[in-house]
Amino acid sequence: MKYDMVIGLEIHCELQTKTKIFCSCPTTFASPENENVCERCLGMPGTLPVINEKVVEYAAKAGLALNCKIANFSKMDRKNYFYPDLPKAYQISQFSQPLCEHGFVEITDGEKGTKKVGITRIHMEEDAGKLIHSDYGTLMDNNRCGVPLIEIVSEPDMTSVEDAYQYAVKIKSILESIGVSDCKMQEGSLRFDVNLSIMEEGSNEFGTRTEMKNLNSFKSLKRAIKGEYKRQVKVLEKGEKVIQETRKWDDEKGKSFSMRSKEDAHDYRYFPDPDLVPIILTDEDIERFRSELPTLPEEKKKEYIEKLGLSEYDSELLISTDGMSAFFDETVKNTDDVKTVVNFLIGDILAYLNNNETEFDDIKFTPKQLADLVNLMKGGDINLGIAKKVLNNMFETGDDPEKIVEEKGLKQISDTGEIKKLVEQVLNDNPQVVEDLKNGKKKAGGFVVGQVMRATKGQANPGVVNKLINEILGL
Repeated sequence: MKYDMVIGLEIHCELQTKTKIFCSCPTTFASPENENVCERCLGMPGTLPVINEKVVEYAAKAGLALNCKIANFSKMDRKNYFYPDLPKAYQISQFSQPLCEHGFVEITDGEKGTKKVGITRIHMEEDAGKLIHSDYGTLMDNNRCGVPLIEIVSEPDMTSVEDAYQYAVKIKSILESIGVSDCKMQEGSLRFDVNLSIMEEGSNEFGTRTEMKNLNSFKSLKRAIKGEYKRQVKVLEKGEKVIQETRKWDDEKGKSFSMRSKEDAHDYRYFPDPDLVPIILTDEDIERFRSELPTLPEEKKKEYIEKLGLSEYDSELLISTDGMSAFFDETVKNTDDVKTVVNFLIGDILAYLNNNETEFDDIKFTPKQLADLVNLMKGGDINLGIAKKVLNNMFETGDDPEKIVEEKGLKQISDTGEIKKLVEQVLNDNPQVVEDLKNGKKKAGGFVVGQVMRATKGQANPGVVNKLINEILGL
């Protein structure tokens, strides 16, 4: 029997404010344990929370960028559940009257074009601390207690791994572009909870859903969805029932494990927080937030296609992170070879960042230096192979490409006389290649170019080599 999957995502995003949601403690990442704490974020008796105005602004801007309706009146609630990593043992969140509701984003849907994924709500809440387990017991780092979060809850509109991936990437790029979060998944700034169920193909009745918590990379998001889908299929095919529960995904083992039975909203015993006044935004406040939003990724994509002539594919990749689109925008201010810039960004540079688990902000060289490298290629000073070597050096040193080329003697050889001797030698040593070339076998030319490039350590001008081959053989 075939099964369809139904996916909803809850995305937890830490807001990039300087202080926490209900106190003035800093939100600095990787501070020494329990350094960024006070009586309020530790929930000491007699202390009162005061909401950070910037948190409300950032949450509202996120809602506007995600096409949500912003509430003029919303409130904070207490979520009563035993949180071992929150000293006061409850979380301040939003329940019945969240700040943002009824939004959507559009994702591509193969040959069908685009489809909308609905956003049920976006609400504000505080983050919990971190438990550190050891052989001697469990310690607690409270630095993250009270760090402001928004939770973006989707409708169950996704039906494939690709849908969920596209949706998550789009949410990340939008949040980055408007500056409300750095979205650094390796630091826990962006985390995904997956709600997944399966149903018989063609059915309209949803199956029992499970939830997988705290996935912190796109890779683990994809693997978790695939793994949980297969697990639920196996359960049904054995004649058993899928249980509504919360599960933990182990990316190393490629399996999920049961954590607890899944609670419903009433199990959390929400009630309005008595220590916090309602949040009231006027229409003027909301319009001011809207006017302060920068150009959103979809608008940038349209500009790349219409003004720069880039493909849909290249443009989609460029806007996938705010760091990449910003780096691209600055680079093309200093070169008109746009396509080569795109190729470097979505090829070598993106691969380097992924392999080293780093971000565009951490690159040692500047967009201007990348433009200089592209211009060296365009001017014939270096070829693509040398450019890639120079780029690798730039990643390590941050040096100007001209300096690297000069110091390492990498300038492209375009001296016709020097290259001609090498071409003649290769042709004399390989009579079969000569015969193949004369018979129109173009691949044989690649062999000659390769041999000359090897002899010159990659510095020969390939265009000059090909031209000389044709001249020497009278082709």
